[in-house]
Amino acid sequence: MGETFVIPVSGMTCTSCAGRVKEALEGITGVESAEVNVDSGEASISANGIERLELENVITGAGYGIGEVTGFDWKDGPLWRQSAHNTKWCLLGCSIGEFGTLAAFSAFSIGASVTSGSSMYYLLLILPLINGLITSVMLETGLLMRAQMDFRNALSTALGMSFISMLMMEIAMEITDLLFTGGALGLDPIAIPFMLIVGFLTPWPYNYWRLKKYGKACH
Repeated sequence: MGETFVIPVSGMTCTSCAGRVKEALEGITGVESAEVNVDSGEASISANGIERLELENVITGAGYGIGEVTGFDWKDGPLWRQSAHNTKWCLLGCSIGEFGTLAAFSAFSIGASVTSGSSMYYLLLILPLINGLITSVMLETGLLMRAQMDFRNALSTALGMSFISMLMMEIAMEITDLLFTGGALGLDPIAIPFMLIVGFLTPWPYNYWRLKKYGKACH
């Protein structure tokens, strides 16, 4: 006789995630069917001759967690990896706009012509942040469209991602650059690896928590 298992799955952020879990489960011999709902965060599996632990191992092997976790768990490898993957794409998108703007400040000596502390200085200071947010949304929209989502829904999904995470990332990277440039507006090439490290680590715990609690990611 077959048996039905209902397993809570954490870390799913979209229908593509649910599709990956479903595909992984249905690839096991003995699984008759699997329905995965991203909204409820559950997988309903009809199987014969399979233990629940085996099904859970397949889900974690696909990069997702089991059950709802309310606090930080350093042993929660699948969810940390998933949030790291999301943070990586967020970092890529934000870096394009921020690095490009700061590099332009240096190339055209814009920062050198602006007095530190002036209104123009602060206006230019936030420009890399704005451009980083724009390129991040553009990148995610393109990725979603590549995954067969139409432009309108792709843009709406990208705009609905966590601006808190992206702002944390942008601010951390720009502060790091300013420490290397002595407060001047521009890009110090030596600062780039440090900016990337800080930009990744600053929002990662927040992205992990958000993914656990709400099943939502910045990217």
